[in-house]
Amino acid sequence: MKVLYLDCGMGAAGDMLTAALLELLPEPESFLEELNSIGIPKVEFKKENSVKCGICGTHMSVKIDGMEEGEEERGHSHENTHGQERAHSHENAHGQECGHSHGNAHGQECGHSHGNAHGQYGNHSHEHSHSHTSLREIEALINGLKLSEKVKQDVISVYGLIAEAESHVHGKPVTEIHFHEVGMMDAVADVTAVCMLMDRLAPDEIVASPVHVGSGQVRCAHGIIPVPAPAAAYILKDVPIYGGSIKGELTTPTGAALLKYFASRFGDMPVMRLTATGYGMGKKDFPAANCVRAMLGETEGGTDCIYELSCNVDDMTAEAVAYASERLFEAGARDVYTVSCGMKKSRQGTLICVLCSEDDKEEMIRLLFKHTSTIGIRENAMRRYVLDRSFETVSTQYGNIRRKLVSGYGVTRYKYEYDDLAKLAAENKTTIEEIKRLADETVIKRSRQ
Repeated sequence: MKVLYLDCGMGAAGDMLTAALLELLPEPESFLEELNSIGIPKVEFKKENSVKCGICGTHMSVKIDGMEEGEEERGHSHENTHGQERAHSHENAHGQECGHSHGNAHGQECGHSHGNAHGQYGNHSHEHSHSHTSLREIEALINGLKLSEKVKQDVISVYGLIAEAESHVHGKPVTEIHFHEVGMMDAVADVTAVCMLMDRLAPDEIVASPVHVGSGQVRCAHGIIPVPAPAAAYILKDVPIYGGSIKGELTTPTGAALLKYFASRFGDMPVMRLTATGYGMGKKDFPAANCVRAMLGETEGGTDCIYELSCNVDDMTAEAVAYASERLFEAGARDVYTVSCGMKKSRQGTLICVLCSEDDKEEMIRLLFKHTSTIGIRENAMRRYVLDRSFETVSTQYGNIRRKLVSGYGVTRYKYEYDDLAKLAAENKTTIEEIKRLADETVIKRSRQ
């Protein structure tokens, strides 16, 4: 199974993710040509060599009308802290209209009403057009690009997460959120590039590390606002994040939206055979290497996170426990099992354990409280190693039987579905062993053909 691991120990932004994924391709230059031909108006992508803390990587430059965002303001220290998402919108990522001073997430003042690509309004005149664009117009732009329908849908979905966050921050419906044209084009470029690269790499699973969001504050015209930006914080709901000692906005709303949309899960790097590594560099220099690292590899079997919910009861009958187990299985529990145990006051009790996915956890908790007498439930999150699984149908003279094949970690084996074996054995007044023998003969004959 092909796995992509994203190391976000120094945060994430659209251009850094683009550069890291680009380095995983065997022919990055040809992809760059394709990227520049899809038709994003006035946008040009260019890869540049970059070195951070002695590590060589790639910085992705996105120029609009021949100028990289923030270039005209570099003399005023207009870059944002992380140096990734160019800041040409008229409200910064924190949902505040900035004043006429410049700054970054280290606590300085924001610059010229130019936040990152997700803001809306301001009052500074520029040589660029200051028209504003709605989400519907952005979707029309994306639908007009030379992209596959799948990639178009991915881009629109990611931008929808950003718009939803802005809507929440500003207290306005999504239909009333408008993006400054230049900053919008910059964000569309980053999102489109990452979506194209994900489609090209086509990993079976995408795992991201817990996300470093940075720390500190940014001062804008309306006051001092903490890092992460409100839009990024909203997008990163239910995602493991942390701050640390590095001052600055390390994860932008665009980077947050891309991670939220593509990552299957967040956690440690899985065991895999590494095939390629890419480093996407930001512009700023920090004590730690300012980069996103992308690692592509192959796993034998897969890993996932599974939750164990358990409780002890000493006042339920065996029938009641069995009924509760049935309801839990019906609701999607991966497994339910019981263990006899001794409880306080020397009472004989039952330990009820439920294994489930994170998506089903709340429903399992509700059902445990409803169908058991417990007043408390324990939770453990566990890493689970699983073999790759597939099914095939084996035809015998008595009928069809499903056969489960599993492989990985040096193991290959199969098993016939018991329900099919039992059904055919009963219908034909024979034994399960006879049905299995006939199925094995069919498989052997098929392999020789």
